[in-house]
Amino acid sequence: MRGRRALLPGTLLLAALPLLPAAFPVAPVPETRQAATLRVGLWTLWRDTVITVVPGVGGKASLHTCEGCRSEGLAKPLTIRAAGNLLALGDSRQVAAVWLEGPVSLAAHGERLALGRPLRIGARRGVLTLAVTLPVETYVEQVVASESGPADTPESLRALAIVVRSFALHSPRRHAEYELCDSTHCQLLHWGGSPERRPAAHSATLATAGETLWFRGRRAAAWFSQNCGGRTAAPGEVWPGSGRPAMPWLGSRADSYCTAGGTREWSAELSLEELTGTLAAAGLASPGWTSLTVARRGESGRAVTLRADETEIPAEDFRLAVGRAMGWSRILSNWFEVARAGDRFIFHGRGAGHGVGLCQAGAAAMAAGGQDTAQILGQYFPGAVASDEVTGRSWQRFKGPGFALETLDAGDARYLPDASRALAEAEKLSGLRAAGRVTVRAFATTPAFRDATLAPGWVAAFTEGNWIGTQPLRTLAERGMLGTVLRHEFLHALVEDQAGNRTPLWLREGLVETWNSEALNGKSRDRAKPAINLEQVDRVLAHAASQAESAAAHRAAGWFAARLLDRFGPDQVLAWLRSGIPASAAAAFP
Repeated sequence: MRGRRALLPGTLLLAALPLLPAAFPVAPVPETRQAATLRVGLWTLWRDTVITVVPGVGGKASLHTCEGCRSEGLAKPLTIRAAGNLLALGDSRQVAAVWLEGPVSLAAHGERLALGRPLRIGARRGVLTLAVTLPVETYVEQVVASESGPADTPESLRALAIVVRSFALHSPRRHAEYELCDSTHCQLLHWGGSPERRPAAHSATLATAGETLWFRGRRAAAWFSQNCGGRTAAPGEVWPGSGRPAMPWLGSRADSYCTAGGTREWSAELSLEELTGTLAAAGLASPGWTSLTVARRGESGRAVTLRADETEIPAEDFRLAVGRAMGWSRILSNWFEVARAGDRFIFHGRGAGHGVGLCQAGAAAMAAGGQDTAQILGQYFPGAVASDEVTGRSWQRFKGPGFALETLDAGDARYLPDASRALAEAEKLSGLRAAGRVTVRAFATTPAFRDATLAPGWVAAFTEGNWIGTQPLRTLAERGMLGTVLRHEFLHALVEDQAGNRTPLWLREGLVETWNSEALNGKSRDRAKPAINLEQVDRVLAHAASQAESAAAHRAAGWFAARLLDRFGPDQVLAWLRSGIPASAAAAFP
């Protein structure tokens, strides 16, 4: 993708990042912060008893066996087995848990996964428990990529991202070893990635970073399902007796958007033998029952409880038990009729999923009809609004010529003239024009900016495509660097709008460095050739280990880009920006 570069597996894809001037460090602002990370259960449905850990290529992996223990390097594959509530390591040691750091590859149940995030492995009753620590925004992105589909558009994906984040941060924890699992019990997360969905999910997550649902000044729990069948369900219909407090933003309501293209109906046939084994294994009903009926329905028409002879079974527990035992395509929802025919039970139903909260089918239809994220959330969570997770304030949007400023502080409107000048300067320096409106989102604090973008500490702002995220504008203005930073970011947005898929990172970064340097220093350029070559420049730009290393790579990229401009002229270089640089252009670098 243009303007993006891949980091370790499981991370967000980050765009080119400008440097802070060394004389103007931006220090974190003390504040009460939300949790920056989540512990997420890995492979929770597999119930693995053994796993093999292989150190990753090109990185240093390490492990330790207690919270305060000294780390030891992981140089060769390690087999870990569950032994009751302990782990048996390949070297015959038994420990309570293992913590892994650095890139590793995990192998179990015929699957292999490369992972670059901290991982804790424990055991409970002879089954391994794996918990991965993920940044909140990385988690949201991966769930949105896993749960979304081809009918989704930017607006419906943004609504989904806000709901996913709200569920992750506002719902009660239901697991002992981690905060969220990777199955539909919580929110589905495909660890191997969803390549075709990941770019759109990333954009939606970044555009809504830190936003969750609030109702009358309080954080609001939220859920979503695939297809509500034409009417959403209240939480009490799906989880009766759960002790959840009243949630007025989550009542059952008709949804004509879901059925605009027709009602999703389904049917299934399950044998008495299959159901008897499934319900017994789940502890829901002992063998010997012969009849299965709907005992009680909720306001939406969904089954709340079933009755197997005289045994009452929560309908949601029934659906989940069948899904785990026989596959999730059998009983798609709790909105069904059931009748016995010989030794088989015939189910006819509508919708897919529990039906509480946002309906993905309806949200996609609303977005396709031109409705925005706020209108989608208003349909499914009446009275609730998307607000900043830390402060509860809503983002305000101010329009300027060619850009829009999003901020939690209405006082930031005073910086609109600065942003207008910066964009005009960027367009004059580059000769480029923005194809669409550029969004500048000014975060209220440095920690909020870093949590949203995953940017390192030396970064003042972040650009991806036509979206720019910045540290607090007031902070940048007080340090005399607001105009410089905004011009730099607008240059990035203009370049990324033109860059083709084959355009190297060094050229994209180098053009921005060169043009911004011209604004600061005139046409004077450093004539000393860098000590590193283009391949090394690209590698360091993508994976800088320090501010000094990143600064050197950016200067080098600027030197190479300036040589191209001097030798071939801006028109030719801009054409290469779109198509890629031919090998013959290397003659510009004697």
